[in-house]
Amino acid sequence: MKKQTRIIKSANSAWLIFFFASSILFTNNLWAKDPARVIAGWVEKVRIDNQDFDVKAKLDTGARTSSINARNIQSFKINGARWVKFTLILEDSKDNKHEIEMEKPRSRLTNIKNHDGEHDKRHVVDFEVCFNGRKFTTEFTLADRREYIYDVLLGRQFLKNAAIVDPKRIFLTTAICE
Repeated sequence: MKKQTRIIKSANSAWLIFFFASSILFTNNLWAKDPARVIAGWVEKVRIDNQDFDVKAKLDTGARTSSINARNIQSFKINGARWVKFTLILEDSKDNKHEIEMEKPRSRLTNIKNHDGEHDKRHVVDFEVCFNGRKFTTEFTLADRREYIYDVLLGRQFLKNAAIVDPKRIFLTTAICE
């Protein structure tokens, strides 16, 4: 009976080792298919549209689209195409405030549900984001973010190609791009 118990324990141990080894190999294989995604904290420094300063950005898996602090938003047309003129208001990582006048083609107009359940219409434009040594082009809604701590919010559409968020950590990446 003792010998049979040892054989069963050995077989169970073998299956346990096989299971863990397989799961490790499978997990590593998933990472190998997308090595560009990094582990990032819930707040990271980024650069927007080749500006010469870093901005703190909140990485928010609950938001679909990224958002950026903009005011004085005006829609207009150039040769029938919709454009948006606006002022970016960004605080850099050294707490200096930057106001940047911009004009960009509008990708689309979208409805965003705000905290009180109402829907706001927002213009959506593309920005280039420097994140952890790579440049990404992603959509941002233009919004007055005075009520928020961070001027830049990076949503799931950005994160799915760039990072996996560790909610316990901050500043794991760099904003330097070549």
